[in-house]
Amino acid sequence: MIDSDLAALYEVETKMLNRAVKRNIERFPENFMFQLTKEEWENLRCQIGTFKRDIRKYLPYAFTEQGVAMLSSVLKSKKAIQINIQIMNTFVQMRKWAIENKELGQKLAELEHYFIEHCKVQKQDMQKIYEAISLLMDRTKPSQIGFIKDET
Repeated sequence: MIDSDLAALYEVETKMLNRAVKRNIERFPENFMFQLTKEEWENLRCQIGTFKRDIRKYLPYAFTEQGVAMLSSVLKSKKAIQINIQIMNTFVQMRKWAIENKELGQKLAELEHYFIEHCKVQKQDMQKIYEAISLLMDRTKPSQIGFIKDET
């Protein structure tokens, strides 16, 4: 994302955002942020239709996903603080999810071994069980529990 767009997102002026970055430059390695070349900036301005409106004294900075997250920790606006808190909460939830799923994976492996050894279950049957569990765990697809009333 471009510095001016991020400034609007974090509810600060672009010059304040860039000033905060320069004060904390050690937090922004090349894979977090870079400055566009004149040619890149002109091409981008043509693509987004701001060629005549957006005249700058300096070339803009572009931020990667990591840079956007880092910005939330160096800016002082209320919005930046809220975003930083959301990022931290998201990391905690991701870690919790990873731990829960690791334990689940271990338990599934133990069950597979048990059923193959003791119940004469074949690998194809275990694959069907894994597919069913995957469908249950997939949080991107809404699950329906109960009966669906037929409107016809």
